[in-house]
Amino acid sequence: MIVFVLFSVFIVLMMAGVPIGVALGIGGLAAIGLSNLDTQFWGLLAAPQNLYASITKYPLLALPMFVLVGSIFDRSGVASRLVTFAVAITGRGPGMLPLVAIAVAMLLGGISGSGPANAAAVGGVMIAAMARAGYPPAFSASVVGAAAATDILIPPSIAFVVYSVLVPGASVPALFAAGMVPGVLAGIALIVPAVWLSRHYRLGETGSQEPRPPFWHSLREAIWGLVAPVLILGGMRAGWFTPTESAVVAAVYGLFVGMVVHRSIRVADLYPIFREAAELSGIILMVIGLASIFAYAVSTLGIADPFTRMIVGSGMGEYGVLAALIVLLIVVGMFLDGVSIFLIFVPLLMPIVETYRWDPVWFGVLLTLKIAVGQFTPPMAVNLMVSCRIAGVRMEETVRWVGWLIVAMMLVLVAVVAMPDLALWLPRRLGL
Repeated sequence: MIVFVLFSVFIVLMMAGVPIGVALGIGGLAAIGLSNLDTQFWGLLAAPQNLYASITKYPLLALPMFVLVGSIFDRSGVASRLVTFAVAITGRGPGMLPLVAIAVAMLLGGISGSGPANAAAVGGVMIAAMARAGYPPAFSASVVGAAAATDILIPPSIAFVVYSVLVPGASVPALFAAGMVPGVLAGIALIVPAVWLSRHYRLGETGSQEPRPPFWHSLREAIWGLVAPVLILGGMRAGWFTPTESAVVAAVYGLFVGMVVHRSIRVADLYPIFREAAELSGIILMVIGLASIFAYAVSTLGIADPFTRMIVGSGMGEYGVLAALIVLLIVVGMFLDGVSIFLIFVPLLMPIVETYRWDPVWFGVLLTLKIAVGQFTPPMAVNLMVSCRIAGVRMEETVRWVGWLIVAMMLVLVAVVAMPDLALWLPRRLGL
């Protein structure tokens, strides 16, 4: 009965348009209030206590700062300069602009950590450039939406920060290192079909005759953007600062580049930048806080244990369970963002992880890969929504193109399942 109340209240409220954080909180409160464990009013005091405790964790200090970094670099003009430099290297032949879009999205993924923000930054520059070169808008939107999905894999990643808070055995540095190789493999896997489709269907030939930008001038303009991920990740590896402190360093660096070097950010622009970052950070932290009530109900009321026994006793076996989770989370990823998925499913899935003795860092990367695929899988893909809006196309127009990219990312997912060392080699090599 209590399990039914917990999930039915949450699902009904979410389907009614209630914000997901509020739906999670109310569902958890209803379950706690009806449980036999908390028959008195005072049992509900666990809700505010858990809400406060969930957002006062040190790793979460990095979250608003990485959101701020994304806003700063979005307005600083770094993306356009990186694109110009990449075109100077690759030229404008068939398939080269899609390659550039994916490479720049991966590089920006090492700065901001937000998929939709990455899609907006890269799409704002690349979709117009690809349209001028003769690429169909639906193809351009598909490439940008898929490329932005690598953002939550390549550190720094907001999703990894949230996962580390939910799973004590997975530290932020270990998750950042574990996401690097799968993130790069995902980018390479997307480049292959994007270039092949361009050449097979003779896309982009209109702009292939345009001259390349001058290499050294483009390098000088892009060097500040190229240094950013090296500073953030290299500083953490060298021990100069922690992952949380690296977010502050990245924000200060971004402001320096935008205000002093490129002069694309004025003092008057600071207020809307900080306001945008504060609003988005507040939304994420509120969702985390309210979801902690839901997670408390799941753990305290013993809901996860029967769920685990049902899954383990289903006879599917270890890899059958993994396959079922892949399908489930990719479908869920079409409708929800990565942070929300972590907050809802990690409390339910961790007992399964412990039962099969899966490495929590590896499982975090695998979970993130599943969500990344969902972010550009129609009909409700969050990254694809952003890129389709920029390209001015309907999402159903992208299906013929984006399907190839989904298959490519799925191959990386299968590789990480079959070879866990793809995720775990680098953390072990670095002693994390």
